[in-house]
This record gives sequence, structure tokens and C-alpha cells, in this order.
Amino acid sequence: MSERLPAEFAAALAATDARRRHIGAKVHYFSETSSTNDVAGRYADAGAAEGTVVIASAQTSGRGRLGRTWYSPPGAGLYLSIVLRDRSAAPFLTLAGGVAVVEGVRAATGLPLEIKWPNDVVTRSTNGPAPRRKIAGVLAEASSTAEGLQHVILGIGINLSPAAYPPDVANRASSIEAELGRAVDAGPVLAEVLAALSVELEPLARGESSPLLTRWRALAPSASGTSVECETPGGRLNGVAAGIDESGALLVRVGSRTERIISGEVVWKQAK
Repeated sequence: MSERLPAEFAAALAATDARRRHIGAKVHYFSETSSTNDVAGRYADAGAAEGTVVIASAQTSGRGRLGRTWYSPPGAGLYLSIVLRDRSAAPFLTLAGGVAVVEGVRAATGLPLEIKWPNDVVTRSTNGPAPRRKIAGVLAEASSTAEGLQHVILGIGINLSPAAYPPDVANRASSIEAELGRAVDAGPVLAEVLAALSVELEPLARGESSPLLTRWRALAPSASGTSVECETPGGRLNGVAAGIDESGALLVRVGSRTERIISGEVVWKQAK
């Protein structure tokens, strides 16, 4: 059973109602849950409408890409998942989520961020990959039947406040408050991210992906000209990132050929 939505969330959502349209029209809040993606998936299976949002202030089993754990302690982050059902938008939802986080965090706090393919939101840097610390992540999980795609759960985890991160992520993670040097209200961050997501989804619903791809490329400078090492089903590749194609796949120049990277581990060696 979901809990009463905190007043700061309710007020921020009310202030952005017109801009969010159906995204967040229905919200389920939990002070703590296992995984917002799992909870949202159950709501979706039970018929929850497009745009239904599940929010938690802590997760006990949060997860990220490639089965990694997403550290989700109480009072340190904002964890949300959105039920989406538009099949035409489905292939681009990870990209849309990244853009929405960057745009929403900037609107709510003024903090400029960048995207690192495929699903990381990181601090801006011009001094190589090491100083680019992770602020947020996006995880899209689809559910299909014999009739085709039923829904996609778009999960977003945002580090709001400094936390005692596990050793394996401590040197790669940061938070909005740590970067700004001041406290941040979670309500406006939530509402502005959802409003930005609504903006990105509108052209996708019309079958238009170009606006999203253009904006994503502008927010992801490391996706072009960065030395990368990729673990793929066919083996390890070393090359130079050459942007993304029209489907969102990462292009990597390896000698005289160009490889499309759809999934797998990518190590970014030298930022543009």
C-alpha cells in the first residue's frame, strides 16, 4: 500500500501540472521499497495508465544496468519509475530519460550536467573522464507478451545528498548537493524531471525521434572523439566513439571500420 505523498512533492507536482500532461497524473509514494521498477511493473501488469509514477525515498534492492546494485540509502536520493506504454517511443526511452534528468536538474537547481552513453548522467568536465562523477542513472525495462510490447518501466535514480557510498563506487559518484555546495529540495527536482520527460515524449508519440537525438547529442560530448574499450558478445574492442546512430546505438571507429554497440560494458578512457 502506497503512502501519503509528502507535501513538498505534492506542491511541486501541482505547480508543473500543465507541463507534465499525463506524466505523474497518478503517483504512488513509498518512504522505502524494494525497487521502484518492480513496484511500477506490478502496477503496470494490473493495468496502470501510461504516465503512472512510483516514487521512493529509499530502496532496499535498487538496481542499475547490467544487474548492478543501485545504492539507495534513506535521505540521500530520489528514486522513481514511470509506466510507459507507447510502442513507438520504446526504443528511445533510455535516451529520453537521460535528457529529462539533465534538463530537469538544471531547471530545478541550475546544475549543468552531461550524459554518458548509454544511461549515466554525470558532472560536466573538460579534464578527462576521471572528474566526471555520476549523479544519476536511467534503467528502462520492457515487458512483452505474444501480442507484443505491453509496457516499459523507465527507472531513474538521482543522488541528491552526499552519502557513504560503497568503496566500488565512491570515487565515481557524487550528488547534486555536493556539486552545488548547498541543500536542494527534492520536490522541484522530481517535478522538473517529469516535466522534461513529457517534453521529450511528445514528438516520440508522433514517430519523430530527431528532436530527441539532436538534444541528446548536444548533452553528450563524450560520445564523439573519446577513446573507448567495449566488451561485446564478439569480444573486446578498442576504438574511438563516433556518436550515436538514428537508433541510439553507439558508433565506435575501430581502425578502418565502424562498429555499432547496442549493449555491453563500455570503458571511457579519454574525454573529448
